[in-house]
Order: sequence, then C-alpha cells, then structure tokens
Amino acid sequence: MGAPIDEPVSNRPGARFGPRAIRLADVSGGSPPPRPNLDVGVDPFEVLAVVDFGDAEVVPGDQTRSHEAIRRAVGEVAAAGAIPIVLGGDHSIAHPDVGAVADSLKPDSLGLVHFDAHADNADTVYGVRLSHGTPLRRLVEEGSLRGENIVQVGLRGYWPDPPDFEWARQQGFRWFLMEEISERGMNAVMDDVVAVARALDQLFLSFDIDVCDPAFAPGTGTPEPGGITAREALRAVRRLSFEVGLAGMEVVEVSPPYDHAEITALLANRLVLEALSGLALRRLGRDPAPERSNR
Repeated sequence: MGAPIDEPVSNRPGARFGPRAIRLADVSGGSPPPRPNLDVGVDPFEVLAVVDFGDAEVVPGDQTRSHEAIRRAVGEVAAAGAIPIVLGGDHSIAHPDVGAVADSLKPDSLGLVHFDAHADNADTVYGVRLSHGTPLRRLVEEGSLRGENIVQVGLRGYWPDPPDFEWARQQGFRWFLMEEISERGMNAVMDDVVAVARALDQLFLSFDIDVCDPAFAPGTGTPEPGGITAREALRAVRRLSFEVGLAGMEVVEVSPPYDHAEITALLANRLVLEALSGLALRRLGRDPAPERSNR
C-alpha cells in the first residue's frame, strides 16, 4: 500500500509521488507472473497472495490527519493477517505504520531493523515533532518499540547531533555506521544484524532509500554521499526477509522529481520484490536455488 505524504520533510519535497513511481517502475508494466527471481529460484507471486491495497487517504497539508489515515489503513492490513509493505512517502510514516503493526502484534513485542543514512531519532526538527527526522523518538516514547529492539544500518554524514545519539544510547539502540560497513564489509555486518533480529519476537524492516549512495539512488530528499550499493541493499533485504521473516516493511524517501531515468524508483521496486522473494522462500521452507550456469 502507498503512503503519499511529504509535508514533514526538512529538505527537498516530492516523496508524496513515491508510491506511484515505485509501482510504475516495474518493467513488466504490472502484468501478471511469471516473475522468477534468478538468484533464489522462486517466483514469489506463485507462492504468496500479493494485493495492492491502494493508498492511504492522506490529507494534503495536514500531517496529523494523514498519519491517522496511514495508521488506520496499515492496521486494517495487519488485522487481516497480512504483512503490510508500505511505499512512502517520507520517513515520518514510520510513526503510524510501525505503530499500527506493533499494536496488532501485542502481546508480542516488535523489533526494527532500520536502513538509513540518518538516525531519525531527534525530538524535533525545526521545532516540529512529527517530522521525517523524529519517528523513532516518537515510537519509543509511545511504547511501540523498545530501544534495545532497534538496529540501525548505514548511518553516516553530519546529523543528528550528539545529544540525540546519547538519548538513543541510553535507550539501548544499536547501530552500524557506514564506516564500520566499509571496514568489515556488508556481509559481515549483516551477519550481526541477522543474529540480533532472530532474537526478536517480530521484525519490521524500515528502508530509507538514502542509505544507498546517491550514485544508486539520486531521487531522494536528503542524499548523503558514501552509502551502500544497490546490490548490497537488495541482498540485505532478501536475507532479512528469508532468514528472519517480516511482520511489516516500508520503503521511504523516494522523491521522483530528483530521480534520473527512474533508477531510484526501480531500486525501491526491486527491494520490495526481494523481500517478497525471501518471504516466499521462507514459506516454502527451503534454501535459495539460483539458476547456476552449466559451464
């Protein structure tokens, strides 16, 4: 489902057009399967029932009512026993969509793996509490998430400020800076992330497209040079969905006005397909079976 909102952004707008661009980026033109994933040897649409639930009925210019609409829509999907995959929209949508999934899972607790260049744990951004830079603070304060159940991957750059990291440290957040990924390698870091995620009751995957280097995802509101590659992102998402499983997922901050040749929207589209492929493998209970060469 889509969450077409970008009023709470602090830099370049346009993410409200993300859901449409991500849907249209499918090179099949939205046609039915077959759509086999060559790396895992499965067509997720033959294994899973996948439905486009449309967009939440957001209210332009009113992020409070828009967040309420997103929370209702995601809650409806979760209540039906489905796994909501939310196309953003800016990252403020994590507040309502993660909150809705957390509510649906009680008494189980919900954990979060958060791919992002930015920690999004500030109390306010320009004095605004419902910003794309504050959703994790709101979720922890309201009890939807516990800090020790949050893992962040790919943080880099020059924000947020040290007091916000100190608050996160006190709450028990764990994070892997991009510098550590560069030193150890993405596979080694993801081994640690998967190990932590497996210990959680349930997992929500939040993927901000700006965790990727702008070379692979220029169409975003707050690009930060030096991120992960598209290949690393796709494999990481597939691993989590297959090896851990998902209670929900979001892909956020795709801003089509700043995209080039739709490469950011295409990457976001493929992140969803990789998640579906991992979930399909998990449903089948078997390991990946790539299409190996016969040479």
